[in-house]
Amino acid sequence: MKTRREISALLLVVLVTAAISFQKAEAKAKMQKHVFGKIDDGQTIDLYTLSNKNGMEATISTYGGALISLRVPDKQGKLDDVVLGYANLEGYLTDKANFGGTIGRYANRIANGKFQLDGVTYTLSKNDGENTLHGGRGFNRRIWTAKERSTPAAEALELIYLSKDGEEGFPGNLSVKVTYTLPANQNELRIDYKATTDKDTVVNLTNHSYFNLSGQGNGDILQHQLTIHAGRITPVDKTLIPTGELRDVRGTPFDFNQTTAIGARIEQDDEQLKLGHGYDHNWVLDKTGTPDKLFLAAEAYDPQSGRVLDVLTAEPGVQLYTSNFLDGTVTGKEGKVYKRRYAFCLETQHFPDSPNHPGFPTTELKKGQQYHTATTFRFSVR
Repeated sequence: MKTRREISALLLVVLVTAAISFQKAEAKAKMQKHVFGKIDDGQTIDLYTLSNKNGMEATISTYGGALISLRVPDKQGKLDDVVLGYANLEGYLTDKANFGGTIGRYANRIANGKFQLDGVTYTLSKNDGENTLHGGRGFNRRIWTAKERSTPAAEALELIYLSKDGEEGFPGNLSVKVTYTLPANQNELRIDYKATTDKDTVVNLTNHSYFNLSGQGNGDILQHQLTIHAGRITPVDKTLIPTGELRDVRGTPFDFNQTTAIGARIEQDDEQLKLGHGYDHNWVLDKTGTPDKLFLAAEAYDPQSGRVLDVLTAEPGVQLYTSNFLDGTVTGKEGKVYKRRYAFCLETQHFPDSPNHPGFPTTELKKGQQYHTATTFRFSVR
């Protein structure tokens, strides 16, 4: 029989061992932070890398709230980065493709850079001909403040930005929080968007990641198999502004209700494809969710790697863009050259130009209300 002193000593050893194990686990769980570079005024831009036990990693920059890298396993368990981007900060400072950026104050286009709200006409910065695209000099060109919000169940990074009243012409001081969450046990990246305003305004936030499930820079995505759960699109005019119509996709190259290769019909003699130089359109999703109940909007599958991407969202629309304007002049990560249709975007969103279309779901945010939406990029293999 052990003496009381021996039992106490054993308990002490157990407690010390447990404490050391907990500290190691805590250290392992803490996300990694690195300096990405400095901008002209001397401010430091940081990178944060979230990871889970399956090896999946998501790297986010405080410049633009951008998703810089997303490493996920293929059917052989090999990890690859599946989003396009740059190897250094300088690339993002001059970027015209919006790689991985947090887009706001208004994702997509607003016609003629104008809209009316509460009887007042607001004039915005124009950066797409006569239109405003992605908020002008938008949130993907701003510096965000980062805070770690991890729990034992998931690593999470909260990004904070104050868009001041009048920025790019938009009304109201808009306080924005964007949170990236990577669960410990699931290969999925969730993005929550929250905002409040001190004056009635319009808000439409999204993420502008360019995906290639074969790995960034590894050829085109024309053989990727795509499903979009949507029976209609919002057709566009020659400046890619919605006409206001909600058009049935049946019998057109825009019907992805049955899984179809992205490239199967992209070169067909179709007016809308010609206007977009390929797919650059908003699909009206069959179901609209809530942040607590996201619906499956789209699925993409790459037969080569076996990777599957499911996009779940609370938003009423999703913009499919097939990187029609990448032309081989952009050199991305690992020195890879990005050519036309080397990636696809699935930008979950409210509809383009909604402030000028009363029949579209509203993007108005009233003083005192909270904007909250969410999207999850979920990965698997087959």
